[in-house]
Amino acid sequence: MKPDQKKIIVAIDGYSSCGKSTLAKAIAKYLHYNYIDSGAMYRAVTLHMLESNLIVAKLQSMTPDEMQDFLGGIKITFHLNPETRLSEIYLNGKNVDQEIRTMEISDLVSPVSAIAPVRRRMVEKQKFYGGHKGIVMDGRDIGTTVFPEAELKIFMTADKDVRAERRYNELLSKGYSVTMEDVHRNIESRDYQDTHRVESPLRQADDAIVLDNSTLNENEQMAIALEWVNQAVES
Repeated sequence: MKPDQKKIIVAIDGYSSCGKSTLAKAIAKYLHYNYIDSGAMYRAVTLHMLESNLIVAKLQSMTPDEMQDFLGGIKITFHLNPETRLSEIYLNGKNVDQEIRTMEISDLVSPVSAIAPVRRRMVEKQKFYGGHKGIVMDGRDIGTTVFPEAELKIFMTADKDVRAERRYNELLSKGYSVTMEDVHRNIESRDYQDTHRVESPLRQADDAIVLDNSTLNENEQMAIALEWVNQAVES
């Protein structure tokens, strides 16, 4: 990116296990932008719930004061890893970037993220991160709720079987013990919950560009996305 080039917001939305974070990180690195994984924020809230010995039903039934206390005990920050040059998420001062990627968290994050006060608090933080532009953020409602004014919106999708295989291989590579059936069930459940929640459901923004990467590798999808990125930066 040229020093005098305008800064933009790149919003990437889509279904689970579509490679949103992979693409977002690559674009942020290319543009020398900040990268924020909004899904990691909801995963961190879910982790805090488990560490507080709470269940989803308890969060859903909290009074406003109880929810205020719960959310008040959560401090989420992102710090750049000097080795990878990528941002990693911290919960109350602790790096939890790997801890939030377990199947247990994956099974609980959609209902947690659907709780209105939780979602509103995270959206507020996400909007703050994009205040000066120069940011790439991925999630479920970035182009529709968080940054409806984003200069570039990408909506990612892929065949469910392809997504499940990618997620399964990713988890195995990280040492997690899972079955393909578990991964399929998780993806189907998250798709339904993400698209049917009342608060900021997953949907394609009217002005988003669809990227179906069912048959694309990382380099191929990046090449396509960079054409859109460069057009948005130069327009």
